[in-house]
Amino acid sequence: MEGDVTRLLHDMRTGDSEALSKLMPLVYGEIHAIASRYLRSEGSTPTMATTDLVHEAYLRLVDQRRARWQDRAHFFAVAAMAIRRILVDHARARAAAKRGGRKERVALEEDLRVGGEANLDILSLDEALTRLAALDPRKTRVVELRFFGGLSIEETAEALSVSTASVERDWRLAKAWLYGELRSGENG
Repeated sequence: MEGDVTRLLHDMRTGDSEALSKLMPLVYGEIHAIASRYLRSEGSTPTMATTDLVHEAYLRLVDQRRARWQDRAHFFAVAAMAIRRILVDHARARAAAKRGGRKERVALEEDLRVGGEANLDILSLDEALTRLAALDPRKTRVVELRFFGGLSIEETAEALSVSTASVERDWRLAKAWLYGELRSGENG
């Protein structure tokens, strides 16, 4: 299947108008699994349905007609960014609807915890990631791919064209940095 996805992405780049309709059935399940994994981490009262998140991500991906996806890993990296933006937009809308109401907190799976935090505010995380991007864009991409995209260390390394050791190091350092940022935000 991985080869099929890469081939269809190439076909899309070369103008094959049917490639997208062939691609989506191949990737829908993986995008659904990513969305489901993330929303499952929200606990018993997810604020968005998995199908809604998948469909919104799908629409954003389809809308990128001029996207130059290189391969499967690159496609899922773009999907992870789309999921991050959707979730942040959703959290902002809910907070605005409550007139500055409570922050959206999400529970993190053990292997995706940022600095040991079991729960964190999605908007605070997004703000911290924006600050991290100014310092180290690759570490930010690692967090996006691992946390929002649900990619493994190996898949993240492939998407970023770096070694798994680099991803492991970036992931460890990014989590520590984010933990400090999020803790200082709670105390400040």
